[in-house]
Amino acid sequence: MEKKVPVGVSARHIHLSEEHVALLFGEGYKLTEMKPLSQPGQYAANETVAVVGPKGSFNKVRILGPTRKATQLEVSRTDAFALGVKPPVRESGDIAGSAGITIQGPAGEVAIEEGVIVAARHIHFHTEDAARMGVQDKQRLRVRVGGDRGVIFENVIARVSDQYALDMHIDTDEANAAGVNNGDLADIVD
Repeated sequence: MEKKVPVGVSARHIHLSEEHVALLFGEGYKLTEMKPLSQPGQYAANETVAVVGPKGSFNKVRILGPTRKATQLEVSRTDAFALGVKPPVRESGDIAGSAGITIQGPAGEVAIEEGVIVAARHIHFHTEDAARMGVQDKQRLRVRVGGDRGVIFENVIARVSDQYALDMHIDTDEANAAGVNNGDLADIVD
């Protein structure tokens, strides 16, 4: 059975809590949608922030909406080195004990003590796609990507929900190393 999955390359971005949106943009501020993302209900916002680490900073870091329970900055290892932080590789949402950062917006600044991660590579599966491909939630997969310098990625986490659309997420370091672009197809090996 063919097990092809579209690849989404995830650049550095930030998810904000409602509290932090208010502190960074002003009380009652609502994020505005620039464009929808591959996952239903998620979008790239028009708004950006600056993030400042001990060693460096990035301006115009895109906010992804909608707001979340906790603020989380997702970076690549290269980004982490430039910022001077040491984030763990984690699944999105698992921020306990992770690195901190300062976030600057047009109305204020927030220093978070944890929330910076390198997102673990993963595939979002709709429950129907997972059933068709014989994949279980949290299963670790091996996935082959072609690209100019094709590789097999190990430990790709399956995330299964009827709220997801089929899409593999890797960061810019991984995509650049393999010569992979958004929309390329990957093959689940096992």
